[in-house]
Amino acid sequence: MLHYTLVFLVVAILAGILGFGGIAGTAAQIAKICFLIFLVLAVLSFLKKKS
Repeated sequence: MLHYTLVFLVVAILAGILGFGGIAGTAAQIAKICFLIFLVLAVLSFLKKKS
């Protein structure tokens, strides 16, 4: 999941540099969503291992 976040972040940066604002915004939003899902799953994993 973290891999996809980094891929979409790179795509967003490159699209922003090249002037594709719509694509850059969409890729940045997807990267944010993937990162939030990663954080939730990581926290749940750590809590499950503790108990």
